[in-house]
Amino acid sequence: MIQLILQVLAASAGTVGFSLLFGVPVRYYTYCGLIGGIGWLVYLCTLPGTTATIATFCATVVIIVLSRWFAVRKRCPATLFLISGIFPLVPGAGIYWAAYYTITNQLQLALETGYGAVKAAVAIVLGIVVVFELPEKWFHLKTI
Repeated sequence: MIQLILQVLAASAGTVGFSLLFGVPVRYYTYCGLIGGIGWLVYLCTLPGTTATIATFCATVVIIVLSRWFAVRKRCPATLFLISGIFPLVPGAGIYWAAYYTITNQLQLALETGYGAVKAAVAIVLGIVVVFELPEKWFHLKTI
């Protein structure tokens, strides 16, 4: 349980750090960190029952829904939250290891890690596309 909390906090901190590099205004750092942390929590909670690709897709859907929701509330582009929030899910290590294994002539390992990285990238893209097809009015709260 402690490790789960530490990973979520690390994902939130990494998301805020990436927001700084991406040039997100300071007033949105909290929301970016929250979105990144929740996305990583969804990934970790979904992972034991499914594959890493399905867990990545589910976490991406949650991240994009939250990004669009906060974008409507804060009247700013969803990409501020989307690009920062997706940071913990990007398969950078998989791409690195695929390149490393290719250079060291371990082609079977290169194919396995590269294929996993491509599957994760496709899951991210599909999650983004699915949620951005939803009408914007669904992200507005209706008053009674």
